[in-house]
Amino acid sequence: MRGMTMKLTIGERVAWYRRRRGLSQEVLAGLVGRTADWLGKIENNRIELDRLSVIKSLADVLDVALGDLLAEPSLVEWTADSGMETVPALRTALMEYRAITALGTSGQDAEPPDLDDLRKQTARLWDLYQASRFGAVTGKLPDLLRQAQAAVDHLDGREQEQARNLLGLTYQLAATQLTKLGETDLAWIAADRGLAAVRPVGNPAITGSLFRSVSHALLSTGRYQDAVRLTTDAADYLDQHLTDAGPELLSVYGTLLLAGSMAAARSNDPGTVRTFLNTADETAARLGTDANHLWTAFGPTNVAIHRVATAGELGNVQVAIDLGPRVDTSALPMERRVRHALEVSRAYSSWNRQDEALSVLLDAELMAPEQVRHHFLGRQLALTWVRQQKGKPSSDLVGLARRLHVLD
Repeated sequence: MRGMTMKLTIGERVAWYRRRRGLSQEVLAGLVGRTADWLGKIENNRIELDRLSVIKSLADVLDVALGDLLAEPSLVEWTADSGMETVPALRTALMEYRAITALGTSGQDAEPPDLDDLRKQTARLWDLYQASRFGAVTGKLPDLLRQAQAAVDHLDGREQEQARNLLGLTYQLAATQLTKLGETDLAWIAADRGLAAVRPVGNPAITGSLFRSVSHALLSTGRYQDAVRLTTDAADYLDQHLTDAGPELLSVYGTLLLAGSMAAARSNDPGTVRTFLNTADETAARLGTDANHLWTAFGPTNVAIHRVATAGELGNVQVAIDLGPRVDTSALPMERRVRHALEVSRAYSSWNRQDEALSVLLDAELMAPEQVRHHFLGRQLALTWVRQQKGKPSSDLVGLARRLHVLD
């Protein structure tokens, strides 16, 4: 189905699957606790359907994956950054049997990769991810995974521990990137591989960072309550190390709570959202400033970003409108800045301030076109605005919709 329904809004996909299941609007609406009038407006694009908790409830009743309604996964375009081998090459690397069986490693080159060079390559790819250059990351990850695995296979002692940590961080990046692309099953495999790689080392910061990738994988498949439980369990695991925690562990701990706050919001659990956000806020105060330890971009500003995002997921548009535009994200990595811009655009759109919403989305696209194209919010906002126009859509809106591949 990849790319086949990109030109349908989420509401139109709901209608398509509803008819395939032989359900009337009255029956489907009743099964999700809504009215037929509400569902009719959703299917006819008179109401925007952008809250993932509501979309997931419809997906569950229709017996389809969350990604089926979001039109995910999305196709990675060939660029100078990505080359002509993208997700399929990464899938092959993740399904390399030597990584889980240790068979066939004896015939490999005797010289392992240089650890310093491996560190630099790992850092470079994480920096590219935070710069929202998703094609470059996807294209370069397979080779880095193979090099990191080779280092683990050939080294021993302290050097092998370092190699395992680097392999774990590379798998985490793969899981994070694949989640952005909607490749949920592959993201889960990458998160699992990463935890297996670092488990023998026992570094709480690296292990906690991998827990975050598991949380993101759960979120991407709509397993929101599981992600909340994981956050609680992982926080309990990390608590024992927090007394004398350094900035890396504090950042990992805080970012894990932020991921948990999104899971709680999508579970319609505002009490747990507040608990996670308040603890993350205390952790950010302890850290003292915005930072980017282990590529977490954690600090007071990221907490504020998540206050806006969770408000949007809970349907508290007034909070998102009041706080969102006032958050200064200019010092954060591009990925964080654009993700926040998507939330602000969504809030403006929900408030029927489409001109401001479009302006924010256009600015975000200018900064990071790949990220806007691969996020369901960017695609669906643009397409829904086109559908809702009574007259001819503006050239800016039509141009955006075409660049996002949701309009011919």
